[in-house]
Amino acid sequence: MRSWKVTKLGDPKDVLELLETERPEVKENEVLIEVEASSLNFFDILLCQGKYQEKPPLPFTPGAEIAGVIREVGDNSILKVGQRVIATPPLPNGGLSEFVSVSEDTVYVIPDSMSASEAAGMFITYQTSYYALFYRSKLQKGEVLVVHAGAGGVGSAAIQLGKAKGATVIATAGGPEKIKVCKELGADVVIDYTSEDFVSVVKKETDGRGADVIYDPVGGDIFDRSRKCIAFDGRILVIGFAGGRIPEAPVNHALVKNYSIVGVHWGLFARKNPEEVIKIHNELVRLYKEGSVRPLIYKEYYFDGVPDALEVLADRKTYGKLIAIP
Repeated sequence: MRSWKVTKLGDPKDVLELLETERPEVKENEVLIEVEASSLNFFDILLCQGKYQEKPPLPFTPGAEIAGVIREVGDNSILKVGQRVIATPPLPNGGLSEFVSVSEDTVYVIPDSMSASEAAGMFITYQTSYYALFYRSKLQKGEVLVVHAGAGGVGSAAIQLGKAKGATVIATAGGPEKIKVCKELGADVVIDYTSEDFVSVVKKETDGRGADVIYDPVGGDIFDRSRKCIAFDGRILVIGFAGGRIPEAPVNHALVKNYSIVGVHWGLFARKNPEEVIKIHNELVRLYKEGSVRPLIYKEYYFDGVPDALEVLADRKTYGKLIAIP
């Protein structure tokens, strides 16, 4: 089988090699999956560069999310050969491979109506957004939700989940193409942050009250400005720092305006509460079947094009998810 291997650290186009490798053996409590689609994430780039918090030994295969078909199961497995599933292969043997062998507890069954590309792009982003909105901020029907970077992976998921809950969704994005994407996802109001002040628009749309929940995967200046348009008793969700700078929050401002700054670390939540991850997965599948959520795919790439796809992703001009097809 073929697998992408990082053989030295650097930019993906310089360090990724497509190699012939042995098909993995299935151990107890594992299943062998033939990969139909792999999701590409920004942290795959950081892994190649050696800049991610995890630093697996060389050589390693990146790729945190896959969709495929079970081809072999271990003894006493509750899963079956032929089932379509999504999985999260752990490093150093990630999902950018034609076959993966993974622990059963990282495998989730998907319906036949869900395409492999959609399934591969659904797990981390939608789980993160679901956990953020409904576990951490407890978003309610009728509340105002601001989603920053609404055309991105987690942002596009947050827009759809917010609308499914019955919230009024205000999304921010950069440029006409991404604005169009957010509108198509269902956002009630979309703000082009390259030409508009989102603080002013949010205040105008809420009659000066501000947003009940702000979903922030960007950090930096976006977080600083978000504090100016959060409502009394509001919640600012800290998802990540795609903007580069980790902001500092003056807690006296949170006290005076009576809002909460809420951290969202889905990965740790998933490790501590695997049974809740299953519940969220089942709920996401239900929402998918009823048409409330649909993973946003920017482009599918042939397996040979993974380094090119990661280079495109690094430019931050994409929306939704990039998918590799073996």
